[in-house]
Amino acid sequence: MIHHERLRPPSQDYPADEWNVIEKGFHPEFLAQLETMLALGNGYLGMRGGPEEGGPNAENSTLINGYETRPIVCPEDAYGFAKTGQTIVSVTDGKIVKLFVDDESFWLPSANLLSYDRRLNMKCGTLDREILWETPAGKQVSITSRRLVSFADRHVAAISYNVTLLNAGASLVISSEMAVNEPSANPDDPRQTRIFTGRVLHHQKSYAKARRIVLCHATEKSRLTLTCGTDHALETSCAHAYKVVHSEDFGHVAFSVEAQPGSPIHLSKFMVYHTSPTAAAQ
Repeated sequence: MIHHERLRPPSQDYPADEWNVIEKGFHPEFLAQLETMLALGNGYLGMRGGPEEGGPNAENSTLINGYETRPIVCPEDAYGFAKTGQTIVSVTDGKIVKLFVDDESFWLPSANLLSYDRRLNMKCGTLDREILWETPAGKQVSITSRRLVSFADRHVAAISYNVTLLNAGASLVISSEMAVNEPSANPDDPRQTRIFTGRVLHHQKSYAKARRIVLCHATEKSRLTLTCGTDHALETSCAHAYKVVHSEDFGHVAFSVEAQPGSPIHLSKFMVYHTSPTAAAQ
């Protein structure tokens, strides 16, 4: 048996707490573990605990309690052997929020982080993050976010995303995105759960209205119809505008803000997921 050195996370960055799973520093070597530990779900909708920026990640999945079918091939056939298997697949990822300050993108692996705190609050059921980022130009940016998957309405999730420039003004863009992610794992790796080598989600319909985008897809074999919709509200005293773009498998609402120091910018993003084995895309 091959033995690998056990990686132990630094205790000062993962302190014990009664109600919170806390991460005080960004450690890319523990991405997979933290995505699992910081996941949110309500039994119908689940989101792995990746960063809002859409990466980096080990497996950036949003999962629905629905499935795609696949054939089960046995070396020998006999009465009672299962012919069809079921696999839960990753669906449209609606939790992506990207930030650009003076065209400089915020990306965790390369960012100069002055402070970092991310925690799963098991009393409130939220994933909270507080970051102080210094751009290459020396501008300090406070970024706080809160993510939740609703227990009151199993179809709903939301993100509160707040940005404040502390020491200088800047041109700022917040890009709220949704994307259909196809499987990227190695299908020949026997350690992995069964995945599909071909495309699973097929476009049915998409549209945008004001700050709302809706993408509708269906699984190839089980014909499960999936609709994901996102809507947005932006609150700030700074001058701002927005632009909406969508295609069959992608959509984003980009907010351009002339940010002033000390003036908070608050984006509320609402995500809704619905599935049906019989209803057609509307």
